Parts: sequence; C-alpha cells; structure tokens
Amino acid sequence: MNTTLLLEWLIKSVIIVFFLLGGFAYLTLFERRVLAKMQVRIGPNRAGPWGLLQPVADGVKLIFKEELIPDKADRLVFILAPIITVVPALIVLAVLPFGPEVTIGGRTIHLGLADDINVGVLYILAIASIAVYGITLAGWSSNNKYALMGGLRSSAQMVSYELALGLSFVGPILLANSMSMRDIVEAQADWWFVLVQPIGFVIFLIATLAEVNRAPFDMPEAEQELTAGYHVEYSGMKFALLFMAEYDKMIAVSAIGAALFLGGYWGPFVDQVPWLGPIYLLAKVLAILFLMIWMRATLPRFRYDRLMAFGWKIMLPAALFNVAATAVGVVLLGLGG
Repeated sequence: MNTTLLLEWLIKSVIIVFFLLGGFAYLTLFERRVLAKMQVRIGPNRAGPWGLLQPVADGVKLIFKEELIPDKADRLVFILAPIITVVPALIVLAVLPFGPEVTIGGRTIHLGLADDINVGVLYILAIASIAVYGITLAGWSSNNKYALMGGLRSSAQMVSYELALGLSFVGPILLANSMSMRDIVEAQADWWFVLVQPIGFVIFLIATLAEVNRAPFDMPEAEQELTAGYHVEYSGMKFALLFMAEYDKMIAVSAIGAALFLGGYWGPFVDQVPWLGPIYLLAKVLAILFLMIWMRATLPRFRYDRLMAFGWKIMLPAALFNVAATAVGVVLLGLGG
C-alpha cells in the first residue's frame, strides 16, 4: 500500500484522537462554567488563568488516585469494560468530513479520515451501538446490585432510543439520496436539511441525549436511587475512561448532528477558502453542546417508567411519521437529490 497514504491516515487519526481527548477535558470546564453562569455562581477559576488549568488538575488527580477492584468482581471484565466503552467514542468520527477537499503540493486531501465511505451512516450506527456493551459489562462485573441495575437501565434505555435515533438518520439519507456522510454534507451546500427536517432534528437531539445518558435522561446515574449507577465501584483512571466516554460521545453526536442537519462544514466563503470548513463545523458543534448543557441546567430527571414510555409511545411514532412524510416529499415534491 502507498506509504504516503498510510502516513496521511496516521496523522489524521492522531489529530482526531487528540482533538477528542482535549475536547473531553475542556468540555468539562465549558460545562461547569456555563452551568455556573446560568445558576449565578462563579465556577472553576482558581487553577490557572480563568480556571483554564482546572481540567489538567482534575486529570492529575485521577491519575494518582488509588484504584480499587472489588474482591468478588470479575477482574478481567471489570478492567475491559471502560475500554470497551471509550473506544467507540474515539472511532465513530472516522467517516465524518471536517471540511471540503483541499489541494496541498498538487495532492488532493480529504479533510476527514475515511469520509468517502459510501455507507458512512451505517458505520456510525454500528459503532454507536457498541458502547452499550461496555456500560452493561461495567455494571455486571462490579458484583454490585446497584451497579448492575444501572447497567441494565442504561442498556434498556439505549436500545429503546436507538430506534428513534436510527430513524432520524433516514430523512437526510432520503434528501441526499446517499448514505455517504460527505454526500449528505455536500447536498446541503445551498440549504440545510434542518429547514425541511425540523422534526427529525428534534428527534435526533432528544435521542442522542438519551444515548449518551445526559440529563434529563441520566437514569443510569440516578444517585438518589442507585448511588452512582454502573460506575459506582470504579475509581482512578478506570472511572476517568467512563467519564471520558460520555463527554467524547457528546462531541461525536454533536458533530454528526451538525453534518446531518446543519450543513456540516458549509458556511460563507468555504468554496473559496476551504480551511474555513473545520471552523464552521466546530462552531456548530459548540452550539449543539451548549444546547445539551442548557437542557441539563433546565430540566429535571425523568421518572424511569415515563422515560421508557416517552421513547416508545412518542419518539418512535414521531420518527416513523417523519420518515413517511420525508418519503412523500421526496417522491411528490422533488425534495433532495
């Protein structure tokens, strides 16, 4: 295989992984500062200028924190579960385009790792569904009834909302007439799909909140009932990996949502200055992340039976209606490509 191509893939992989790792660290700071602002508090402001070194301090603390494994736990699964949880969050963006094609030294380069895969949407759905195994195994391997209940709750919740999430992808697929993420983004060069898919966009946002266990869908971590859910027995870097998985998945689903409904990297003058593409994409990701944090600050946690009923009785029918309406629009009104 071409050595230059392998080197290009390696550099892109390292950039994506380091972006997610750094994004995880500073998303925690972003969330704490936004919540503090909304709740008329100060937030972290001691470690470094404006509190910018707070994530570094938290990371050092977790590195040196004692790690304990329960005596009756399944040691191998207990150790592997955080890894199984965090890896999908790091690789799910492999098929996402971060910008248009650019020419460097006479060579055309895709601003994305493998964004020309023609079934990129299927890849995203397949990888996103793997994370539930890590969470379930984390709860089961701890040999703790509260942790097991948190893992089971999470698996039931994620499976239920994955149906609506998968159906929310169908609208952009029909409008772009392709399952390639680059084709879907390119189809939005003139207008964003959210303009004709507002229901699909809302369903996507709600379902992703449930998928990443964010408030008001953070039932696996209902501390009043389960102390801390599936990660109650974890400490040190193992806990940090589970924590990292949640925030990296937030970044990933925000980037995917921006690509599916908000035009991805498209914005003013991108066709003339391709390097503006990643900047526009980052701005849209930050906007969706802010919306997720805003919902955490605003809405109380669902009762578990109502959470499940909402997923099956409201989200799923609404997603099916949106698919049917989009199909009719594509066939009769000529929407999309």
